[in-house]
Amino acid sequence: MNAVYDCIAEGKVGIFESPTGTGKSLSLICSTLTWLREEQERAVDPAVDFDGHDGEPTWLGEQARRQRTEKLVQHRLDLESRLDKIRDHEARQKRMYEGSEPAAKRAKGSLDSRHLEVEDERQFLLDDYESDSEARESASASETPGPFSAATLHLMQKLGGPSTLATPNADVELTDDLKVFFCSRTHSQLTQFISELRRVHLPPAPWADRERGSSFSGVQQRNVVKHLPLASRKNLCINPKVLNAGNAVAINERCLDLQQPSTPQDKKCTFLPNKDNEVLVNDFRDHTLAKIRDVEDLGILGKHLRICPYYSARATIKPSEVFPQKSWAEMDEFLTEVQIVTLPYQLLLMKSAREALGISLKDHVVVIDEAHNLMDAISSMYSIAVTQSQLNRSQAQLRAYLQKFRKRLQGKNRVYVTQTVRLIDSISECLEKTMSVTRNNEIQVSVSDLMGGKGVDQINLYKLVQYLGQSKLARKVDSYIDFALQKGANGGSDSHGGTTPVLTHVQGFLQSLMNPAAEGRFFAERDESKAVTLKYMLLDPTFHFKEVVDNARAVVLAGGTMSPMEDYAQHLFSYVPPERLKTWSCGHIIPEDNLFVRCIGQSSDGIELDFSFAKRESMPMIDALGNCLLHMAATIPDGLWQTLTGSSITTRTRLEKLKPVFQESKVASQVEDVLQQYSKAIDDGRGGILLSVVGGKLSEGINFSDKLGRGVAVVGLPFPNIHSAQWKAKLEYIERSIVDRGGSSMEGKAAGREFYENACMRAVNQSIGRAIRHQKDFASILLLDRRYSIPRIGDKLPSWIKQALPLTNTAPAFSETVRELRKFFQAKQ
Repeated sequence: MNAVYDCIAEGKVGIFESPTGTGKSLSLICSTLTWLREEQERAVDPAVDFDGHDGEPTWLGEQARRQRTEKLVQHRLDLESRLDKIRDHEARQKRMYEGSEPAAKRAKGSLDSRHLEVEDERQFLLDDYESDSEARESASASETPGPFSAATLHLMQKLGGPSTLATPNADVELTDDLKVFFCSRTHSQLTQFISELRRVHLPPAPWADRERGSSFSGVQQRNVVKHLPLASRKNLCINPKVLNAGNAVAINERCLDLQQPSTPQDKKCTFLPNKDNEVLVNDFRDHTLAKIRDVEDLGILGKHLRICPYYSARATIKPSEVFPQKSWAEMDEFLTEVQIVTLPYQLLLMKSAREALGISLKDHVVVIDEAHNLMDAISSMYSIAVTQSQLNRSQAQLRAYLQKFRKRLQGKNRVYVTQTVRLIDSISECLEKTMSVTRNNEIQVSVSDLMGGKGVDQINLYKLVQYLGQSKLARKVDSYIDFALQKGANGGSDSHGGTTPVLTHVQGFLQSLMNPAAEGRFFAERDESKAVTLKYMLLDPTFHFKEVVDNARAVVLAGGTMSPMEDYAQHLFSYVPPERLKTWSCGHIIPEDNLFVRCIGQSSDGIELDFSFAKRESMPMIDALGNCLLHMAATIPDGLWQTLTGSSITTRTRLEKLKPVFQESKVASQVEDVLQQYSKAIDDGRGGILLSVVGGKLSEGINFSDKLGRGVAVVGLPFPNIHSAQWKAKLEYIERSIVDRGGSSMEGKAAGREFYENACMRAVNQSIGRAIRHQKDFASILLLDRRYSIPRIGDKLPSWIKQALPLTNTAPAFSETVRELRKFFQAKQ
């Protein structure tokens, strides 16, 4: 807690490692809220601004101080009075949001209708688009054209958000109040954090304590945390018309369609906030702030009030200020409350998402949990792939649209639609030609090759991408194709069946063509079914995260397994001065005798264990592994979880004689079933062996506590394929970046090797962190490969794992390890 507090107070960038079960979430909550309360005290403390300077009488300053403090307290009383009434009402009706919804007097038409009825083909015509309008709109548009219509931006303005997508100079006025933005990878992880937040009870603010008595005796003697969860439309939308669209992109498109001026009034979304239902938006805001809620609660609340939670949550951000960084003369309209905003990775890390939501990070605190995969997450968000099939379908759809509307398209519309067809043709032809002349299943391609088609050199790519974002061509084309297919099939099924409209996806890929060449690379791939895919891979996440670091007061990265930490300083925070960077790692809270860790370099028959790519499929190595697993399964009680690096297990039949064996499914929907079967076998007293792959579904986010994970065996080192085109490009980029910063070629190669090894060990550390989950838990961790004893590799293990290893430079004999393992579990009986 103290380390996190110091990091925030000093405005630093912190990397914190705290194993699961050590109270990481509560430590983050308590340290950030403590700092916020002290900042609140400094902002509100009357002694700061009024000391009778310039010859003013002391009583004059005291009186002015008293009056302003009184107004501040009254604001808090008014807010808490409203929120208390809501809390009391909810206490009397705990299930106020369950049951049937009230009839919507203002709703017209069926909410179960899946598609908008199209009365005229003119619905699909593009609005006029001319060159001079490009110049006028480019000043207010984002550099990356967003999917938000003018109607949506106007709505956001009415709800207190920006009227346009933010520009670099447009966020200055959005930084008045201090907030803590807490983000994690998934909504389930955020839900766990919110559960911990509910456990925190804050005492009254110190300044309110000092003013108690006399006229302030009615101030509430508690400090309610003002919390707001943010999420995507997919998680918050309550309109069946929109939700039936399926995936997130299709849901966004359907929502925006319902807001178009051309959409008939009786077909628009009835839940959308407007001037007539502002009272419902305010009611939503007060209910949201009355107690700590999660995303599901906001959905239930929105259904009960019949108001859109997605847009109403935006309106809640502005009125629920934490406390102002303003002079006393400006403090009358603000509240002195703490606030935490929780949101998933995408809404914080993607600039376009922050701009669309009106989120400013200026001088706020950013806390990122589960940050061990932060660099991969950023790279994944800004990477994109498109298949040859998708390119072909988008070509066919655009040509069908042009054939129907060519004579009715005016001005620049015809030019830009034709250019779009030409560009997609060029990419498709390049992809087809490249893969037809190579035997490799993966090859790097250049932007110049992709844009080498006839006439493509005459295309202004920036203007074309801007046009695609502003004209909503993809939405028009997809709607027309859908309409035409339904009409031809007499009302048949949806053309894309709830999937992302193909042209919308291709449009997203075209934007990647404008990215700086140094940041990423394009790769053509061919899979086992001979299907061809073109990928853009972001190589350097630094630039995309730099804006977060530059704007935030402090940034905290936290995770259970952040080791090895060198990558963050070298590749994510290379621009951060060393004095501003803070790293911290704590040990585990379990007793030392609750953890058994060994590196196993030899099998029971003396064969050296080396599961490198060249050796792991050899029969002697597979047999040696099988013998080791048999001894471990016979010694370790209850559940044994084994993570592999791709080796085939030919001894499964022999293992099943000891315990039931379960294997991780490649189908994501079946993972839960496998876990339930494994858990049931252990509960029945039969024990179980669970086989999975490092980096698979079971290697992250699953808790193997207590009997589910009395043993964790990591087989081999999961190094990525260094010969793949993508990893070659990644390592070449790292080597070149080191040289560009003044390093030598040898230092660049060393940095590349270090990054490669760290990627491997980060996956290992994440896997072994699944075993110990609370203070009374105990488990054994066995690392099967001679290379774990190499100091360069072993030093990358978490500190609490290294502390449990024997103080010796050589791995003990396998038989000795089995004897010690047996004693370990006998002592726990």
